[in-house]
This record gives sequence, C-alpha cells and structure tokens, in this order.
Amino acid sequence: MKVLLVRHAKAESRPRRGSLHQGDERRRLTPGGRKDMAKAAKGLKRLVPVIDVLATSPLVRARETAEILARRYDRDDIADVAALSPGGEPRVLVEWLRGQRKGALIALVGHEPDLGGFAGYLLTGRRETFLPLKKGGACLIDFADGPVAGRGRLEWLLPPNALRKLA
Repeated sequence: MKVLLVRHAKAESRPRRGSLHQGDERRRLTPGGRKDMAKAAKGLKRLVPVIDVLATSPLVRARETAEILARRYDRDDIADVAALSPGGEPRVLVEWLRGQRKGALIALVGHEPDLGGFAGYLLTGRRETFLPLKKGGACLIDFADGPVAGRGRLEWLLPPNALRKLA
C-alpha cells in the first residue's frame, strides 16, 4: 500500500475571536489557493498517475482541495474521514487504512499539524515525530506489508512550488 498525504491548499484567514464570520471548519480555499492547487495537482499526477481511494477531512478547505484532486484524477468519489479532522487520532486513521484494499494507493487530504504528525507516526511509530507539509504540499509513504505505524518508508516529500513546476 502507498499513502499519499496532501495538505489542503491556501484558505481564507481564520475568523477573529468574537467575529460574526463563519467558523474555522467552514473556511474555503482562496481563489489563489484553488489556482495553485489545480496546478500542483497536475504535477502530482505526473508522480502518482493513479489514486485508488481519495479521502478527506470533512472541513470545507480540505474537501475543496480533495475536489480539485478528484477532477484531475477523473474521480467522482471522495470519502469523508473524521479522523483526518484537526485533532484526529493517528491510530484510528491507521485502522481505517487497514480496511482498504491491499496494494492500493490511498490519498488523504488533511491539516497541519496533524497530517505532519501522522506522517511521522507512519514512519517512526512515535507521535512526537513531525514531517512538515506546506499548504498544497504532499508526501508519499510506502508500506511493503500494509499500513503499520513505524513501518512506512518515505518515497518523497515535496512543497507545492515543486509540484507546480512538474505540471
């Protein structure tokens, strides 16, 4: 199994405390974030030609990022996975991955610092390890014998500008 971790693209600013604006979970991608992610997705497809399963945090900015990926990969199915929400439990996410088809390429769209922490957990088995992902950036982790914390092998980690240059 291979796991592609993608951080959501640039989103609207966080609402100020006490503001009447919508909450953090409803923040949308900015027009520039959409444009940059569309180009990054084009570059990403050169590295990862096929995605078997596309899953996302249910928060709007992650869902919109996943929709951009879905268009690039000609997919119409995106799974909402609560464990990809901020504060999600890495062990729950590993269990979800174990329920997927062996040998599949699973793309997960989420948030920092959780996504970087999850990457570190997959690579080292320790929750303290962190692999930073920039907005719209991605990394690919390979598992020879299925997803087990600490058994992942990092194939690559790329910032969004590198993905866009591949487009």
